[in-house]
Amino acid sequence: MTQYLEFEKPLAEIEGKAEELRAMARDNPEMDIEKEAAALDKKASDLLTSLYADLTPWRKCLVARHPQRPHCKDYIEALFTEYTPLAGDRNFADDHAVMGGIARLNDTPVMVIGHEKGNDTKSRIERNFGMARPEGYRKAIRLMDLADRFGLPVITIVDTPGAYPGKGAEERGQSEAIARSTEKCLSLGVPLISVVIGEGGSGGAVAFATANRLAMLEHSIYSVISPEGCASILWKDAEKMREAAEALRLTSKDLTELGVCDTVISEPKGGAHRDIPAAIEAVGDTIAKLLTELEGKSPDELRADRRRKYLDLGSKGLAA
Repeated sequence: MTQYLEFEKPLAEIEGKAEELRAMARDNPEMDIEKEAAALDKKASDLLTSLYADLTPWRKCLVARHPQRPHCKDYIEALFTEYTPLAGDRNFADDHAVMGGIARLNDTPVMVIGHEKGNDTKSRIERNFGMARPEGYRKAIRLMDLADRFGLPVITIVDTPGAYPGKGAEERGQSEAIARSTEKCLSLGVPLISVVIGEGGSGGAVAFATANRLAMLEHSIYSVISPEGCASILWKDAEKMREAAEALRLTSKDLTELGVCDTVISEPKGGAHRDIPAAIEAVGDTIAKLLTELEGKSPDELRADRRRKYLDLGSKGLAA
């Protein structure tokens, strides 16, 4: 059953009426409602196109956080074969907000690492809503080290509101772990492809996304802070999140203009959650294409490519 966002209420009414008609027809087979239901379907389709034609940054945030949006686990299960999960940081614990392991993408051995938010109450609590602790970033560093040693391309799937800010995480060196993970991304001698599939929040995302190529799903977001957090700091009012979302330039379009995002992946009409297989297929095709672009580059060339990308960051927007 589709969950509707606040700006989709008119759409919910139309689709609800179409479903009511069809339910009545199921109970009364002699009723002929197909013409009326088809008209409502057409009206709903046109409205969906209109709603998503020019989403505001805040509405993009709502779509990026949609609870039915496919998550890291969904992409790994659909795109990768022979996935062998690897757990733990060999120091403290295994962080379930971060999943990763060796797999094959189109028969190419790779290391895949990502944030996992969970898809119901139990799994969201287990995964800490995708907010990694230090041991999660240290697990990622361990897996990237392993990939570097065996020449495996690294694919990271980013979907987090940010790193977990709890007391225990700070005591175990949260900021140091994030910095080390970012440093490890920069030093890898293998291709590193990162895809933001939902939220790319703060340093928790940067620690996975300091890549040779960064792709973003069309309605995903990537920013230094959440709009609510930004509004609380700048205006002392979290309700000004709409203004903050505008100011942060967190959409895939903005970030492409700034040179942060290299590729925008189109989503099905109405967002990835409305056609999950199509969204996952588009992400898989993009990852394969970006890996082909980096094929044959030496470790030094890959490091230089990454270094050049981040030294030039933001220059497009400043020049404009």
